[in-house]
Amino acid sequence: MDFSHYSLDGFYDEYFEAPGRPRPGVSQLIARIKSFSKTELLNRQRAAKAAFRHMGITFSVYGSSRGLEKIFPFDILPRIINADEWRLIERGIQQRVYALNLFLQDIYGEQKILKDRVIPEEIIQSSVAFRPECLGMKPPKGLWCHISGIDLVKDRDGQIYVLEDNLRCPSGVSYVLGNRQVLKQTLPVVFGALPIQPVEDYPLRLSRTLRYLARTGYSNPVICVLTPGIYNSAYFEHSFLAQQMGEELVEGRDLVVIDDFVYMRTTKGFQRVDVIYRRIDDDFLDPELFRKDSLLGVPGLMRAYRKGNVALANAPGTGIADDKAVYSFMPQIIKYYTGEESRIPNVPTYLCENPRDRAYVLEHIDQLVVKTTHGSGGYGMLIGPQASKREQKQMIERILAEPRNYIAQPVIQLSRVPVIVRDHFEGRHVDLRPFVLYGEEISVLPGGLTRVALKRNSLVVNSSQGGGSKDTWVLAQPVTHQKPAEILRIPDSAGEEGG
Repeated sequence: MDFSHYSLDGFYDEYFEAPGRPRPGVSQLIARIKSFSKTELLNRQRAAKAAFRHMGITFSVYGSSRGLEKIFPFDILPRIINADEWRLIERGIQQRVYALNLFLQDIYGEQKILKDRVIPEEIIQSSVAFRPECLGMKPPKGLWCHISGIDLVKDRDGQIYVLEDNLRCPSGVSYVLGNRQVLKQTLPVVFGALPIQPVEDYPLRLSRTLRYLARTGYSNPVICVLTPGIYNSAYFEHSFLAQQMGEELVEGRDLVVIDDFVYMRTTKGFQRVDVIYRRIDDDFLDPELFRKDSLLGVPGLMRAYRKGNVALANAPGTGIADDKAVYSFMPQIIKYYTGEESRIPNVPTYLCENPRDRAYVLEHIDQLVVKTTHGSGGYGMLIGPQASKREQKQMIERILAEPRNYIAQPVIQLSRVPVIVRDHFEGRHVDLRPFVLYGEEISVLPGGLTRVALKRNSLVVNSSQGGGSKDTWVLAQPVTHQKPAEILRIPDSAGEEGG
């Protein structure tokens, strides 16, 4: 198979600068791909799908009439990010997560940013993700967002933007590891074409981050992964990460709070738990403090947390940073806490709560993407140019009824990467979710989850909306010119332990 009929269609293509002219760093990969016959490449694509099924790499779609679990679609042509571009991305993400942590610390502390009127107080107070119950909390080491997923997109001109922040329970890293494992099995020869930074050490990185949070002084703290259970859409990931770290996967019923300490039920009796990597939303975490009807959480967990007897990753309350209305203030937030301009800009955003912004959105709704401030998975979104007049009218009515719940953005013409469509290559739009760990230092896993809009002309990459994924290669610099990755360390002032 070759790219002789591959069309760029006027978009930014990450393989080709122009028809027949590969971008730097991609030409060797293209040569390897072209060396396969059409039959052989298609057989390897089918082998990759079979490998995902055999490994049990699935996701769930709530309300799906076709069955609960699906194989995550995977395309064997990898996405490539050159070393220089990755370094810019890495530094921008480190800056952003550092500022977000200070923002969370402030919002649940002195709220200086509100007193200085950088963000309107009503934006915070009206957010369903703001947790007044967390006011005054001091997480271990002053850290709130231990695991983050920052969604990036690249526009038609090659400019990279942050699309949204995910600090509650970001998912998808298991697919990053699975993609790499499957591609090595199905296309081992292509890995000889380019020097690629590894991702396989993520479970070790995650384990170190969680161990850093333990405040008991033990050299071997007890860690567990708290899952809502087998019916959660990301259950595969919960079990996978627990297994890879060598830690216990537990449900709420497996934990109990006694004298404000958390214990895990085992065949040998109760065992005290030091760190919980929780994959349960705040609402369901502790029925004593949040939703009274929750059967997924642990009664008394927040009491133990407040007293410093257990660490939680991520800290409760981090969801306020995922609010897309708060996202619209991220340039100001970064400037306020770091004194720097954003290294990676936001997508221009109109806040429908603001009367002037709302008037613009209502007038130009056929040109904009409208999103709910708390939505995820591509649900509740309207892409104006692709929507019918009826859909546009319905969205206008929803905005007028609850303006705080909506933001709007210009349509970003996402960059494209080739995928295999039947027996040839076509371009499809992609985004990128790098994963960030914040422990003793802020580290970014090289690459991340590349999600692909497998439907032709679609800009929605979410798996729940028919999207798939690719392995993401970050090219390593030549050994002779390699420099240590820049790490943003935590200042001493942020290292105080809370009670």
